[in-house]
Amino acid sequence: MIKEIDERIAEIDKEIEEIMASDLVDEAKVYVLKRERHDLIHMCKNLNSHDKVYLARHKKRPKITEYVDAIFDDFFEQKGDALGKEDASIYGGIATYHGIPVTVIGHRKGNDLAENLKCNFGMPGPEGYRKALRLMKQAEKFGRPIITFIDTPGAYPGLEAENNGQGSAIAVNLAKMSALKVPVIAVVTGEGSSGGALAIGVANSVLMLENAVYSILSPEGYASILWKDSSRSEEAAEMMKLTAQDLKEFGVIDDIIPEPIGGAHLNHKVVFKATDRAIKKELDKYIKMNPDEVAKHRYKKFRTIDNKYLHVI
Repeated sequence: MIKEIDERIAEIDKEIEEIMASDLVDEAKVYVLKRERHDLIHMCKNLNSHDKVYLARHKKRPKITEYVDAIFDDFFEQKGDALGKEDASIYGGIATYHGIPVTVIGHRKGNDLAENLKCNFGMPGPEGYRKALRLMKQAEKFGRPIITFIDTPGAYPGLEAENNGQGSAIAVNLAKMSALKVPVIAVVTGEGSSGGALAIGVANSVLMLENAVYSILSPEGYASILWKDSSRSEEAAEMMKLTAQDLKEFGVIDDIIPEPIGGAHLNHKVVFKATDRAIKKELDKYIKMNPDEVAKHRYKKFRTIDNKYLHVI
């Protein structure tokens, strides 16, 4: 349902843009189109898990570069894994956030084919995770809080990545993040799949956008393993409990960031403001903790996730 509605909304937006650019503006036509657009958007209130997967992957959903420009000041990008490699699918650097020096790290997707090829569609190799680790260590050394943005279909599964130590790079990140003595806030902005997402997601607080998804693998992968049929991904999405609402109930995430009805791609500014408020609220909880307390809090959080739901497993 959501795909058809979204495509029609895009058509309406294009029609309105063309009418407004013409010499003679048909106000009546614009009014009718805007009413149709309004009605379509309000049909998106009760979305199922499959609908949310579609929105989480939407090509016009805000990217990390846009979050950085909107939320942070004085951002300075840092590249390289200190071993001679660079991976554009991990974007990171130092910035100021409400006057506080912070380190920002996240998965990077592109806005077009050329950008996506450059950043491998948001699928990092081991070089990307080592770059993230380097930035985390630097942040800890200088006492800077870390804010991560998760949006990936998973770590790159290619042969070269495996030969270069993909598994160990992710494992090292998980171990190091568990013990970091600076506050870490993670925000799942789109799709968060597998260890490729978790490798920058071991945080004191984990936030999710309302229509984001977070899971051990994609619904297509789940369906392929369980039924040998990837076309059953819609059924798989419902079973996987991968939505923000499900994960909040299970205690996997700490809070849900609201989106405009119809998805984050329809109004970036609203999403940036809501994300900024949510990050600030969580960061304020930890900024005055001593370093050892911060690390203990994070470790305990991940050791006790889902305790009251163990009967489900």
